[in-house]
Amino acid sequence: MRILGIDPGLQCTGFGVIDAEGGNLHYVASGTIQTDPKDRGLLPARLKVLFEGITEVISRYQPDASACEIVFVNVDAQATLKLGQARGACLTALVMGGLPVAEYTALQLKKAVVGYGHATKPQMQEMVKRLLKLPGLPGKDAADALGLAIVHAQVSRTTLAMSGELQARAHAAYKGGRSY
Repeated sequence: MRILGIDPGLQCTGFGVIDAEGGNLHYVASGTIQTDPKDRGLLPARLKVLFEGITEVISRYQPDASACEIVFVNVDAQATLKLGQARGACLTALVMGGLPVAEYTALQLKKAVVGYGHATKPQMQEMVKRLLKLPGLPGKDAADALGLAIVHAQVSRTTLAMSGELQARAHAAYKGGRSY
């Protein structure tokens, strides 16, 4: 399964693409989509850049699934609102690209990748580098996006294993004359 992770941001949106084959993870690509911070008054144009950038990534790498970070509430309400709009542009591009979208909080991401929910950006970068056997550290936003893809690969694998177990138990229950 090929998974696209998205770390949304109005100035810099990170993306990361991995292939998950069972428990094996393989790096495909990562990077950022930048908007010009000088265009502060042109929010719709900046959102268009994000939408088109995600659409291009989907077209180029053909992922099967996607994962996006859930926006946290910030002290600055205006900044939170703008981040939410950037996330909305990213989610719209993912859905328009026909991808199922999973969502994870920053706490879930850090806990799953680093083992500590309040991990720093450098810790995330280092763990992503190790998990994907990269020759160097990915950028901060790309590392978070790759981390989201890694988390989704883990969750998907566990969910698939559990659904197989549940189906096997239900089948055995009928043979044994029991119901759960």
